[in-house]
Amino acid sequence: MERFALLAIVVGLGAALAVLMWKTTRAAKARSALRAGYFDAVQPLFSKGLKAVAPTGFPRLSGQVQGQTFDLQAVPDTLTFRKLPALWLLVTLPAPLPVRGVFDLMIRPMGVEPFSNFSTLNAQIAVPDGFPTDCAIRCDDPALIPPEVLLRRHLGLFADARVKELVISPKGVRIVWLAEEADRGRYLLFRDAEMGVVPLPPEQLHPLMAALLALQADILATYAPKESLTA
Repeated sequence: MERFALLAIVVGLGAALAVLMWKTTRAAKARSALRAGYFDAVQPLFSKGLKAVAPTGFPRLSGQVQGQTFDLQAVPDTLTFRKLPALWLLVTLPAPLPVRGVFDLMIRPMGVEPFSNFSTLNAQIAVPDGFPTDCAIRCDDPALIPPEVLLRRHLGLFADARVKELVISPKGVRIVWLAEEADRGRYLLFRDAEMGVVPLPPEQLHPLMAALLALQADILATYAPKESLTA
């Protein structure tokens, strides 16, 4: 009798473990699908769009919007010493520009941002008066940064506290924006850092794209060859 009771317990535990594994696998697949679909709501904006899924499970989307090529990346940052894990949105306008160096302005850099090459740039310059007080600026050559008057025209971008970084380079311009932070309660209690469950809304993307287009146009106008004064 005891043998049958023990056998029943073993069978019951095995069945419970099998159910738990099945639920865990199903939940993991559901999370993967949600992550991969993070750009689904904005993908219709893109023509000739190409979408790929990074090893993180989050997508990368490239394509044309109103004749301009944009590149979107979602990069999770789950470094344990941060207050909360974050999901960063990288919006890039990858078009050649007449600038000769790399300019990178970041808000509160910590030196370990997985979405940026900020810490690898070899020169840090003093922050001019009127720039965000909590920012740092790095470049590859201080003699080649864009004119300060041009940069000042676009500082309004940082009125949005979720804007983390602005990059200007010969290859194009980029904004890094805080798309989401992990739920504080779930993270503190369960270390649950799941993000990107809700797709990125188009209304959050539009201002970032518009800011990049305005910056690109300003750079092209600033660096345009001056017309000759001689006949």
